[in-house]
Amino acid sequence: MEYGFLGWIIVGLIAGALAKWIMPGKDPGGIIVTILIGIAGGLVGGFIGSQLGIGGNGHIVSILIATAGAVLLLWIYRLIRSRSA
Repeated sequence: MEYGFLGWIIVGLIAGALAKWIMPGKDPGGIIVTILIGIAGGLVGGFIGSQLGIGGNGHIVSILIATAGAVLLLWIYRLIRSRSA
């Protein structure tokens, strides 16, 4: 199953919620920034997954890839924000 841009945004919303669940804690930007990071993570994860040939193997795989991207971006965001504070 191949997702388009809008599909990865929707998957990114789910991924953002899962990433927040995996990495609980107070984020400097609040829920809106976390949602945006989830969407970005979905897009990044979807792009990388499709480049590796694993992006279109089903809904669960797509959500896992997007969640991994969102967790990575959330971790980077927290790292950058904690150094600047």
